[in-house]
Amino acid sequence: MAAYTTIDDPSAFFQAAIYTGNGGSDRAVVNDGNSNLQPDILWYKGRSNATSNILYDSSREHDSGENKFLTVNTTAIDKTDAQMFESFDTDGFSLNTDGDGNANGNTYVAWQWKVNGGTIANNTDGDLTTSVQVNQEAGCSIITYTGIDPIEPLDIGHGLGAVPEFWFIKSRQIASKQWGVYHHKSNAVPQNYYLTLHTSNGAAAASSWWRNEAPTSTIIKTGEQDDVNRAASNYICYAWTSVQGFSKFGKYVGNANEDGAFVYTGFKPAWVMVKGISNGYHWRIHDNTRDPDNEVIERLSSNSSDAAYAGTSGNDYMDFLSNGFKLRSSRSDTNVNITYIYIAFAENPFVTSTGIPTTAR
Repeated sequence: MAAYTTIDDPSAFFQAAIYTGNGGSDRAVVNDGNSNLQPDILWYKGRSNATSNILYDSSREHDSGENKFLTVNTTAIDKTDAQMFESFDTDGFSLNTDGDGNANGNTYVAWQWKVNGGTIANNTDGDLTTSVQVNQEAGCSIITYTGIDPIEPLDIGHGLGAVPEFWFIKSRQIASKQWGVYHHKSNAVPQNYYLTLHTSNGAAAASSWWRNEAPTSTIIKTGEQDDVNRAASNYICYAWTSVQGFSKFGKYVGNANEDGAFVYTGFKPAWVMVKGISNGYHWRIHDNTRDPDNEVIERLSSNSSDAAYAGTSGNDYMDFLSNGFKLRSSRSDTNVNITYIYIAFAENPFVTSTGIPTTAR
């Protein structure tokens, strides 16, 4: 019989870290998980102060020879700022003096994914050659590509070896282009719909994004929308597929009750992002470092630069359990009578590869 999971220690592939800025150069942030993790995707956000959601990755670092970043809550293109990021380290990362990530006395959180150590390969599964950094064990891929004539459909090779369930794409060169999101539970026919990571907009029908064709185990299909395909323009795509015991991309229906829905993931969550598929609901992000004990209270949003909110009322409470999460608030962004999609990564699998169960916290 196959093991429940192939990943007994999720901290080898995902970790969240909290830290306080010191305003100086060479500010090293060191992870404290069971495994060392040198990130290939780094997303950090101010907690005590309003800052942009900043996103770095080792594929763009390799591709451009510069430390380029994107801001998740805006449509800005690739930027370089020598006062921000310094390096990906063997168990974390280092920052310079910029206030988005290292203002003296301010608090921050960083979410980090391990992919393939910055090693990329050419992928020819699609209509063009993509540069792919992939970790099939963890179900994660970073894809960079240059668009072609948007009159033609575009197939993009992703390298996952499984059908991707969640991805987001951003133009690196065209100002004002959106963060296009695909989630396989956004609709009964998700390839006909898209969301935007930088807004609270609901899932919208548009054949021009994914051309109404489902992804496959080798390709992501895009249409003539220039947010995802314009001739001679560069793009970045981050794609995931569920891995039992490590990641899950699902949906649930809220009940508008403080005794809220229970959502089974098959692991104790380390990180959960939730979005109502109707218009006006924020992408709410919770993790196990900002709230190491239940209830999980402090919230941030991919579509907002606001500081973290951790008040005693009017919040999007949830509990992280050994096999999923449970909503503990009737707040609209996580638990009213609509459908929500979620993205979750594990702290521990529900059952290890040797059959040992995980306990709730």
